[in-house]
Amino acid sequence: MSHPSFDPVFPCSLVISVPLPTYRLASSALRALSVDTELSPLVHRYFSLVSPHASYNVTTNSSTSTDARARLNGDAPMAMGAELARDDERLTVLRTEYKATTNRMLRVAVNGFMESLGVVLGVMEELDVDVLAEEVQ
Repeated sequence: MSHPSFDPVFPCSLVISVPLPTYRLASSALRALSVDTELSPLVHRYFSLVSPHASYNVTTNSSTSTDARARLNGDAPMAMGAELARDDERLTVLRTEYKATTNRMLRVAVNGFMESLGVVLGVMEELDVDVLAEEVQ
């Protein structure tokens, strides 16, 4: 995976990787969490989905192809290549990269993210059939 490059304006950074059982759950978590923008201009956050063992990723808020954004948003046309569909299924890790001007701003932003992530994962655990099936097996 790529590591955050040093930015003198935003010198404090952190990458959080959350593995999920399926692509569907990972993309649902990404969509749910990306709705809330960072409140402070002193913090930048970037979401992506990555495979567990590769640096291949699809970023939602950087330069990304229209097809990749459509796949993440669920707007992709039905006639997509089988290779793209197989690649999507491997993207099961939600990667969140934070950059901030100070450690304090980074801590505050990450604390809020962790609370939101806890809610999203709790809802998945309680209501999603795939997660319940994973626990039973």
